[in-house]
Amino acid sequence: MTTGEAGMTNQALGLAEALGWPGEHKTIGVRRPWRWLPAHRCPAVFSKLTVASDPIVPPWPDVLITSGRRSAGVSIAIRRASAGRTFTVHLQDPQIPPRYFDLVVPPRHDGLTGPNVLPTRGALHRITAAKLAQAAEQQASRFAALARPLVAVLIGGSNRHCRLTPALSTAIGQQLRALVLTQGVGLAITPSRRTGSENSAALRRALGDVPHEFWDGSGDNPYFALLGLADTLLVTGDSASMVSEACSTGKPVYIIDLPHYGRRLQVFHDELRREGVTQVFTGGPLARWDYVPIDDTPHVAAHIRRLLGFDPHV
Repeated sequence: MTTGEAGMTNQALGLAEALGWPGEHKTIGVRRPWRWLPAHRCPAVFSKLTVASDPIVPPWPDVLITSGRRSAGVSIAIRRASAGRTFTVHLQDPQIPPRYFDLVVPPRHDGLTGPNVLPTRGALHRITAAKLAQAAEQQASRFAALARPLVAVLIGGSNRHCRLTPALSTAIGQQLRALVLTQGVGLAITPSRRTGSENSAALRRALGDVPHEFWDGSGDNPYFALLGLADTLLVTGDSASMVSEACSTGKPVYIIDLPHYGRRLQVFHDELRREGVTQVFTGGPLARWDYVPIDDTPHVAAHIRRLLGFDPHV
């Protein structure tokens, strides 16, 4: 159950898929001003849901996965309504005491601790080797004409702290163009919904006539295929989820830094660089290195199964 944001939904679905049990995804919203209250201070939260919310009614689930602060109050209410029979898992820092849930799974850079807290190196996600192999096989012909090694570039966008601007997009595009001209790499770029048309246009102008593939938003997004096909990944640093997904592949991941990360995101990047997982992209020669991939999702799923009495010896 999520409030619909793509990043939050992706994490919850990734964990649900890793558990492998039948389930249902519900999207909810909490009306103002109740949505601004701490989750454990919102009275009769079921009556505070927006009219667009999915119905939240019995029978209550055996396991409830929520992600993001605004879904925490409904998780608490369901746990109470089920008399504690629903095992509640909350992803991210709920910004209230963890005791209101059976398990809290925050990223480690939040600094949250407790007996029922299981910190992760990065964001949970839906990436699996099987999914990447399937996508790569289905779309391999799309990138067959590009030179090798293949460099995939994953472009995000602005968030609360950092901004992706046309000027910065132009500078990134110029660096990528130089990479093709000096190293002869193949280049495939996929923007996100947050990139925006102005930034995408600036990138494409800066690339000029060097050979490349640029997803224009039509047809299937090659995101999974590129994670599977690429030899090296370049990722803008605005999204912990996107970086975590790239780092799940075990391939070299360069971060295209954007200015003014927030504190939590800066800590996230600092830890991965200190551990040798990622490097900063400066436009220079590309290297190869090994690291332990970011793959927390199956480990969290296994931990939940153990807590519930499944796979006790795994």
